Amino acid sequence: MTGTELRRAAMAMIDAELDHAVADLSRMVAVDTTFPPGAGYADFAALMEGLLADLPMTTARVSVPEELWRVARGPARGERVNLIADTAGSGPVCSLYFHVDTVCAALGWTTDPFTLTETDGKLVGLGAADMKGAVAAAVHALRVAQKLDVPLTYRPQLLLCTDEEGGLYPGIRYLAEQGLIGGHLLNFNGSAGPRIWGGCFGSFNLQVTVTGFAAHAADRSKQGVNAIEAALPMMQAIQVLRPVVTTRTSALPVPPGAAPLAAQIAVTVAEGGTCGGQVPDRFTFLVSRRYAPEEDFATARAEIEAVIRAACPAGATLEFDLIGHLIPTADPEGPHTARWIRAVQEGFGYAPGDFVKYAAASASDSGYVQRAGVLQEINLGGLIRPESNAHGAQEHTTRADLAALAKTILSYLASDFAPELNPDLNPDR
Repeated sequence: MTGTELRRAAMAMIDAELDHAVADLSRMVAVDTTFPPGAGYADFAALMEGLLADLPMTTARVSVPEELWRVARGPARGERVNLIADTAGSGPVCSLYFHVDTVCAALGWTTDPFTLTETDGKLVGLGAADMKGAVAAAVHALRVAQKLDVPLTYRPQLLLCTDEEGGLYPGIRYLAEQGLIGGHLLNFNGSAGPRIWGGCFGSFNLQVTVTGFAAHAADRSKQGVNAIEAALPMMQAIQVLRPVVTTRTSALPVPPGAAPLAAQIAVTVAEGGTCGGQVPDRFTFLVSRRYAPEEDFATARAEIEAVIRAACPAGATLEFDLIGHLIPTADPEGPHTARWIRAVQEGFGYAPGDFVKYAAASASDSGYVQRAGVLQEINLGGLIRPESNAHGAQEHTTRADLAALAKTILSYLASDFAPELNPDLNPDR
């Protein structure tokens, strides 16, 4: 068979053997990699080493040093194990990036979030859309390519990384700074829709620890200092700050008809107290801030700390810990973008005119790759749709999208696919 005939046969095999990808996804969902705390990364690496064992790839674990990610009062714990899978051979490398952590399971799940459940073509499970489903799609594509011996123009490198969902030192940042990323980068933490990525905001999570003084709850001598009550005006100060923050908009491109992207601030976690008979002496809350590329991180952080300090009542003390930070991603379009768009058309069936370039107020760890100077171009794809409820209860992807992404990945890697758009074959592009 010719290369084109092989690729067509591969597209058919992706559909015919999709049960294998669904089974892989089921095993991935069953491994708890929620962040916080991110304690399951080594278990996920072990699973992936097994799933990749039959492919012509070598795997290596790369752990982020503890002194880079650990915060004494922070929620992260466990080894930050990243897995790199490299393909042997010659030719240019294409790195396929995935984060393996998920958010914590929200209230409202009607099924076990760690058990993949299929109903009417929906694959429901924590991380199914964001983004373990994308890992399963990539492995499926590579297995089919191996079975049919489809010639590839790129040597795929899989990067399975930690702490994208809020960690202080994401794994992809460490890999970039260590020079471990090969070729150009495809990021699968994105949409299944016809999108050209235009960059994104940064975000940081500032943990505030309020300390009071414990005493008997019935003590009327005012000996105790209630940390929860002390924190109330501080959290209210964040609500007062919110309308000020949201006036700060960005020049990043937005979808047609959408309002300019605006900065955001919210209290997203609040914890404290021990029992009803004791004045609580410790309370923590988390301030999540999304900031535009035009803003300065240090200034945004200082503003939050200032309003909280001003609202802190007498008797209580404060401690601030930065426990998560993703920097903005500049416009990542580059010479491989046109071919990637063509591959998305091939896999998902979109028309060329369907594609729109826009950015997002959500954050990505890709900015660290750009800042490390490894590369500026990062093309985005994935399985997330508005209806997939990523980060929420009953998160899901579909069989159709799982197959479509596998076809997209195999097409992009294949030698015969759109060679005229391949800048590594056409240096003048």
